[in-house]
Amino acid sequence: MGAQKQFGASTTTAKRSALGEISNTRASSKAPRNKKQAAIKLPDGANFGMDIDPVVAPVVAKLPAGVTDIDRLDHSNPQLVTEYVSEIHAYMRVLESQQAVTSGYMAGVQTEIKPEMRAILVDWLVEVHARFKLIPETLQLTVNIMDRYLEAVNTKRKELQLVGVTAMLIASKYEEMYPPEVRDFIWIADNAYSRQQIVKLEGEMLKALDYNLGTPLPSHFFERAAKACGADPLTVRMGTYMTELSLCSYEMCHFTPSQKAGAAMYLARHVLGKGAWNANLEHFCNYSEAEIKPCVNALSTVIKASVGAKQQAIRSKYTRSKFDQIASNKQLDAFIR
Repeated sequence: MGAQKQFGASTTTAKRSALGEISNTRASSKAPRNKKQAAIKLPDGANFGMDIDPVVAPVVAKLPAGVTDIDRLDHSNPQLVTEYVSEIHAYMRVLESQQAVTSGYMAGVQTEIKPEMRAILVDWLVEVHARFKLIPETLQLTVNIMDRYLEAVNTKRKELQLVGVTAMLIASKYEEMYPPEVRDFIWIADNAYSRQQIVKLEGEMLKALDYNLGTPLPSHFFERAAKACGADPLTVRMGTYMTELSLCSYEMCHFTPSQKAGAAMYLARHVLGKGAWNANLEHFCNYSEAEIKPCVNALSTVIKASVGAKQQAIRSKYTRSKFDQIASNKQLDAFIR
């Protein structure tokens, strides 16, 4: 990645503004693609849609027996919007279903790109993400943008890395306060692509995605799951590591962010002996144990295969003390064996 060059040459120049002039909430001008959408199970009492009276506050749903009110101590904090949090998460479930990629999406679209190439690209993007010191949401959104674009547009093999850096440029503008500049991505790709190529593809990708970047991410749902079960820092770190491993797996692309988050929490608790899927997790994640099991099984396979995989960027990252060396955790080693 051009390690011989000193990163940060652009830090003395003015930062590019965030992607604020382009709305990601406008109505789509295109007919939706024909794909099966998973049925969304909304929480009791959820009531959202075009017929909502914005003046009337939502009615707080009565919690089922055995479920505790995890928001009871947050009602005085307006930033946590406890009156609306259930409806917000229900709406996020609708969005993630609408923007999900289909299982094995490359087969019907790509002629030169193979799943193995995607794995190599994501592995490299993990290193780029770490080098630029970006937030976790940026990496998750990068992979989401990349998959959605590759499902929509046939891409040449020589342009796959260009798709990756452009997806991260877009995600950085959306998520970061100070996103890397185009020339930073040119440098990180060893000048394989020009500024004109990146900027041109940026416009093409945004158009292909119909400018819909407000995508729910696994971290959004994982935070709710962690709050639901009162997860300790070690469990949160373990689940975060597992969530990131799922990004590299082509076989897990079709699982929604909420499913990946739920599966990561399920396995993190299982590995660390923190208990089974309980009533709180079922209610606030909105999945029964039987419903989350297919994603759990797929994620378990990915975790066990990660030890012998060629792509090791994520495992290497999480062996550092900054991440509590969670990839070297003894209980995780026992689970993998």
